[in-house]
Amino acid sequence: MRTSTTIEASGGNWRETVDFVTEAEKLGLDVCWVAEAWGSEAPSPLGYLAARTERMLLGSGIIQLATRTPAAIARAAITLSNISEGRFLLGLGPSGPQVIEGLHGVPFARPLTRMRETVEIVRMAASGEKIAYEGREFTLPLPGGDARPMRLSMAAEHEIPVYLATLSPKMLRLTGEVADGWLGTSFVPEGAKEAYFDHLDAGLAAAGRTRADLDICQGAEVNFAEDEDSLRTIVASRKKELAFSLGGMGSASTNFYNQAYSRQGWADVAAAVRERWQSGDRDGAAGLVTDDMVLATTLIGTEDMVRDRLRVWRDAGVDNVRMYPAGDSLEARLSTLGRAIELVREVDRG
Repeated sequence: MRTSTTIEASGGNWRETVDFVTEAEKLGLDVCWVAEAWGSEAPSPLGYLAARTERMLLGSGIIQLATRTPAAIARAAITLSNISEGRFLLGLGPSGPQVIEGLHGVPFARPLTRMRETVEIVRMAASGEKIAYEGREFTLPLPGGDARPMRLSMAAEHEIPVYLATLSPKMLRLTGEVADGWLGTSFVPEGAKEAYFDHLDAGLAAAGRTRADLDICQGAEVNFAEDEDSLRTIVASRKKELAFSLGGMGSASTNFYNQAYSRQGWADVAAAVRERWQSGDRDGAAGLVTDDMVLATTLIGTEDMVRDRLRVWRDAGVDNVRMYPAGDSLEARLSTLGRAIELVREVDRG
């Protein structure tokens, strides 16, 4: 399995974040993803990190679809790929209505169609051909005027793998059809077949592909507990974060994280947590989250526990472990990351 992590340029100390990434590269980390939520954007920090790193791959994790035209996404992707000498991975995601409609004022309607058409247009632009496209969401060039099909004045010098961050069944099927990789979350390996892989595999089969054609990249917090008491403390501290994902992400009608947990065996708890959170009872919502829910979707535990979970992830089909290392300081986070990378290597050796 490859190893990766995700950083965000919003808040905190950017110099320290850069130090974290450059030191992570020295530890042997394979990929660094740069997040884009409702704070910093992804391409600018990726360009900076391309100049500060030498070996590791750099990916957008993710660029939000509705915030840019497909041509703008293509230009950013080609630029980042060229200046990093082929080390760029294009991660795309639909985000959700709260961000897309509330922050950007763009309708969230038909994200599945927008995703498919964006991937097609980006690949058309990267190939160097003239961009002529007729879809439900995009028509290029815009009809009724003097515009003619154009090609970008630069070409992609390297292949640009496309990763999709998806959770819903239809989006997962699309990922299997058109993507080079899947950026997953809310992942429970024991329930992943029905919740995720059946849909991914259906898309792969429709495109005449196999699982070997799709890089499965899954993310989770990594935190090492030295004993049972510290483990209980860590798990308890993570329940409010999970309650926020189940109750506060998305909108009043749409929460893809809640739906993902529901498909993996926690429908009743997920619904109850969301109801409490939406009513304003945040502590009550966190109190409904069970220890098993935290442990099943993270890499939290003693070193033996984390090693065993990594084996389960590998056997479930994960190719790339995206780790969020815990720690109160740069040194602590790097220490956690280094221990985790070594465990992944150990598991890979059998």
